[in-house]
Amino acid sequence: MEIIENPDKYSKRFSAWHGDERLNGYPWIENINSQLTPLKRALPMLNLGLISLAGAYINGTEAFDLESRDGDSGFHEIPVEVGASDLRYAVKDYDTKDVELDRNVQIPIERLLEYQANSVIGRLNDVWWSISSWTPNAQIAADEIAPMLSERLERYEVNAALIIPASHLGHQTAGIIARSIEMNGIPTVTIAVNKLTAERVRPPRTTYYDGEFGAVVGAPNFPEFQLRVLDQTLRSMETFDQPGIRRMTVELQSKVEAARGER
Repeated sequence: MEIIENPDKYSKRFSAWHGDERLNGYPWIENINSQLTPLKRALPMLNLGLISLAGAYINGTEAFDLESRDGDSGFHEIPVEVGASDLRYAVKDYDTKDVELDRNVQIPIERLLEYQANSVIGRLNDVWWSISSWTPNAQIAADEIAPMLSERLERYEVNAALIIPASHLGHQTAGIIARSIEMNGIPTVTIAVNKLTAERVRPPRTTYYDGEFGAVVGAPNFPEFQLRVLDQTLRSMETFDQPGIRRMTVELQSKVEAARGER
């Protein structure tokens, strides 16, 4: 399976794109096939890797390149112990107000550590990986970012990866990375709030709901909702028997809470 099907066709279309920051005329990836790597361990036995496309970096280190037409070809490897106050965000395609208020809306470290403490997952990996939300050249994501990232996941003996985009374009990059990681034998699941882009790129496992860019895991300072999104996403990993995208029921549950005056 190719990470990007018909790569020569995509390269020609990308070369002809005028680089509009609003993505007008952008040549979106359109894959047909996908590959599913079976989950070999139950959630309580997993070393879970977190991959965020929120464009985060540690204050004082080099920010992601937002000026290149292709986008940034690297990633940041960030220890779990690094606090939210030490993070900064280099973005151009989503509003950072929610993630700056509560990083768990895009980088759910505290929520996943709660899962670790309650044995929902075996453990959260010691480091997590941050990728730029703005990588217009999908070939860079497929040829450079994804292979290096797969090597790091193998180095840390990660058993499964949770991938969280933050923006429209980030959904495409997330799907490309998921496809590559699965081809290297590590199961993934991607959270989406943009169903169309996920369906175009076809990551192996995707859960989605009608959420917001910049707060894909849920509204800031609403841990109950964030846990609901994560719970449905992670538990779905065990039940996917073929590649696909599944709708979560988190909005319905929240509407019931609101009707009861609970939120």
